[in-house]
Amino acid sequence: MSNTEKSGLNRCRDMLSCRQVLNILTMLGFMLNYALRVNLTIAIVAMVHPDVHSPPRKMPQLNITQLADNATASSTTTTTTTTTTQLPPTNADENDYFPWDSYQTNFVLGSFFWGYILTELPGGRLAELIGGRRVFGHSMLWASLLTLITPLAAHINYIMLIIVRVVLGFMLGASWPAIHPVAAVWIPPMERSKFMSNMMASSLGAAITMPVCGFFISIWGWPSVFYLTGGVGLLWSICWFTFIYETPATHPRISSEERREIEDAIGSSTSKKRPSYVPWRDLFSSGPVWAIVITHGLSVFGFFTVVNQLPTFMDQILHFNIKQNGLFSSLPYLGKYIMAFSSSCFADYLLQKGALSVTATRKIFTAFALLSPGALMIAQIFLGRGAAWSVTIFTLALFTHGAVTAGYLGNGLDIAPNFSGTIFGLANTLSSFGGFLSTWMVGALTYEDKSYHQWQIVFGILAGTYISSAIVYIIMGSGELQPWNNPPEKKRRSVVNAEEGEPLKNEKSNVLENAMK
Repeated sequence: MSNTEKSGLNRCRDMLSCRQVLNILTMLGFMLNYALRVNLTIAIVAMVHPDVHSPPRKMPQLNITQLADNATASSTTTTTTTTTTQLPPTNADENDYFPWDSYQTNFVLGSFFWGYILTELPGGRLAELIGGRRVFGHSMLWASLLTLITPLAAHINYIMLIIVRVVLGFMLGASWPAIHPVAAVWIPPMERSKFMSNMMASSLGAAITMPVCGFFISIWGWPSVFYLTGGVGLLWSICWFTFIYETPATHPRISSEERREIEDAIGSSTSKKRPSYVPWRDLFSSGPVWAIVITHGLSVFGFFTVVNQLPTFMDQILHFNIKQNGLFSSLPYLGKYIMAFSSSCFADYLLQKGALSVTATRKIFTAFALLSPGALMIAQIFLGRGAAWSVTIFTLALFTHGAVTAGYLGNGLDIAPNFSGTIFGLANTLSSFGGFLSTWMVGALTYEDKSYHQWQIVFGILAGTYISSAIVYIIMGSGELQPWNNPPEKKRRSVVNAEEGEPLKNEKSNVLENAMK
């Protein structure tokens, strides 16, 4: 490497530390992670024919004023209710939308979780063994490619679209638990709450994706949103594999000061040699583990219900057009990321100052993050008919829910960093059942009756799940390192070594080496 190239690398290293680069790409990665997931939830409003109970009919001719407004809707009267639905883009032909009913629509949305549930636990364990960089990067790469072919799959037939969504879920299922082993070797304990807030950048991704999708659909039609998100995902994958390495020891551009700071802060809580087996008996009998698993499952059930169904509620009940739908659907996710980042910084500050124990910090922030949306869902039951009230309540609900990053979300790194991927994979497996259950629940409740009364039942169920999840964690949660985090190696079993790279020389050895030269 030339002196010019070395000086360029040194300048980049001085501007951004390797941890900062990891934080930036992790944040962007989770933004894209949810963009690849939720693009269908907004696009499906334009994909499904306005009259879902009869075969497609010829699109009515729209004048210039109607095109400018992009707010024309058709009213469909059934024996139970009158539903106003946004028409597909005016430049679409008969093949650009599909005559799916409510069950079929929710079946497509829910099929993502069939694959998603299969790779949560294996993905977390695989990341502990071979490294989170590989698992997280490849899951995003292949998910981006599948997103690019989604429009083609939809036009082939309904079953092909379901298959693509199942495989997409299969790929993305490994991404969330994979980031915990990355944090275990890269992020000092007092910075982990803030790093976990990068996972909530998924909400920021949803906040950006919703209005952008609405704009693209109104101009170029629904297939454009899949080409956009899939293409950006490919570019991110290239950056991830170029700039991110498995451990500080294997990073060619890390400074000795940053590497020493990370390794000294982490100490022995994360093994340099990855444990070759999981102490399943200890893990499954651990109350703090079950606190994370149950709380996450109930909490994410509420979140997934909102993510998948908010655009439909705004379309069916509030009668927003496609542009308004994308804009107002995005506001709750934007608020959630703001809360996630600010609460995580505050939690790390409290821990660094010693104002609260780890256990107290996790329980206080978890209670706030779950009891608040529970109460707001009760308010939505009575006030949700008004558009202003609904937008405000959903925004506040997801805003407060963002504090889970300072609560239970990174708790696996507190109690067992060596098995944080496995713990989160187990928790996300349960939450994946909740994701599919939520789409089935809404489909069943609104199939024949799309009235506000049916949505009130949905909001009541959400209130119960949020409040229950808070109670479980308050009773069972802990922030103490568990004794089974470093299990003894079994005999006649090979130890899976981490990629340790070159040993870090201390200052005395460096002086001696220079003197010998």
